[in-house]
Amino acid sequence: MNMASILQVTGEQVAARVKALPPLPQVWHALDKALRSDTASPDHIVRLVACDAGLTAVTLKLANSPFYGVSGRVVSLRDAVQILGVQTLSAATLTAAVMARFDPAACPAFDIAGSWRHALGTAVCAQFLAEPRGIDPCAAYTAGLLHDIGTLALATSFPDVFNETLAWAARHDVPPIDAERELLGIDHAVVGGMVARHWRLAPVIADAVRQHHDVPGGPSASLNDVLHLSDNIVHALDVSHAADDFVPPLDIGAWARVAPTAEELGRAFERVESRLMNLDLGTFR
Repeated sequence: MNMASILQVTGEQVAARVKALPPLPQVWHALDKALRSDTASPDHIVRLVACDAGLTAVTLKLANSPFYGVSGRVVSLRDAVQILGVQTLSAATLTAAVMARFDPAACPAFDIAGSWRHALGTAVCAQFLAEPRGIDPCAAYTAGLLHDIGTLALATSFPDVFNETLAWAARHDVPPIDAERELLGIDHAVVGGMVARHWRLAPVIADAVRQHHDVPGGPSASLNDVLHLSDNIVHALDVSHAADDFVPPLDIGAWARVAPTAEELGRAFERVESRLMNLDLGTFR
């Protein structure tokens, strides 16, 4: 494939592929709304989950898995919902829904499993760092999970082009995002923001996804800062097990605003690694 064929991927083509992605299931939006409500009852949550056979199966599998720190022989949907809690259930539902919308076979050369390990690790880290700083931990988990969703969109929608872009990055020993910008004129962060808006996620989440490599400044720690720092931490931990994993350049301003202590960083490392040690991606399918 020559350079001219790579440059044929236009912003309009990417936007069209994003618009063609199936929407997130209504049950996730309903669960997300319930999570932010003080009046949603456990019975209401159970009824929402029970309306979706796939979500019911995922919920029961999660309640019997060690990934979220619980395990046992749970057979009742009501017990599963009670064990997991609405926040965990919402996060798990989003994970399962997003995984179902991208076909690993579309781009065999791309390590989708490694990408998911990194995404889930970033979600766990962002959730951990967010709450002490007055940032919504649910929004932080969602942004962490989706921060590289643009990579999945490019890899599965334009596999040949994306493979060549990765090969160009390897030949020139540069981060993949630099190759995307050089060859495609667009990068996965921008595409990820497009996907988040298409899925009607909160603007603060879409903005954090779009800006996680280019953090806007501010007077105090923001979701953008927490996401940027979490992405860097999890790349440094190499949870994806990628031979050529790059740790992105760290924005010093974001680091100063989040200002994590050494003890807090140690606990974040432990949280991410312990969660991913128990990870079985099949649980989310």
